[in-house]
Amino acid sequence: MAVRAVVFDVGNVLYHWSPRDFYKRYIREEAALDAFLRDVVTMDWHVQHDAGRPFAETSAELINQFPQHRDLILRWGSQFNETITGPVAGMHDLVAELDATGVPLFGITNFAAEFWWPFRAQEEALFDRFADIVVSGVERLRKPDPEIYRHALERFGLAPGEAVFVDDLKENASAGQANGFIGHWFTNARQLRCELAEIGLLSNG
Repeated sequence: MAVRAVVFDVGNVLYHWSPRDFYKRYIREEAALDAFLRDVVTMDWHVQHDAGRPFAETSAELINQFPQHRDLILRWGSQFNETITGPVAGMHDLVAELDATGVPLFGITNFAAEFWWPFRAQEEALFDRFADIVVSGVERLRKPDPEIYRHALERFGLAPGEAVFVDDLKENASAGQANGFIGHWFTNARQLRCELAEIGLLSNG
């Protein structure tokens, strides 16, 4: 079956995401910053948002545990867009080129619903090029759960093997590969362009 579409992750594929860069504005001492990210606003804590839990709930629990960090914890919610630090080099041009040639574009992202919609509105120039985006916090399904890939195929109207799925995490790309997509473990735009050119979706110029 011919490949005809591309499905993108968002964080660290289309946009850099770095809680560390955000919090180093407020925690200047490196060891203290390391401890805060390791013990307080951890990835295990954050994935709850991606899975659909409201920030109001998770932050209240965390503040109860670390009351001395209340203000910093609350910044996660009120300033989340600032943890997203800019476009990944070459990727927005690549998306625009695919769109211009008529390649259908989709997304599957682990992203809290309440954070996604303000970010989506802020970046509509890019995301308006996408036919649809599956957001984990809306669906209450996270990559690499096989069900999110099966759900995406059905919603996007794609048959197995018809789309490349691009993700910066190897386990997510592998799960996509195992559940109906051609998985691409993303490292940079040049490498992705080469793969898309090989399957005829993009020029390699």
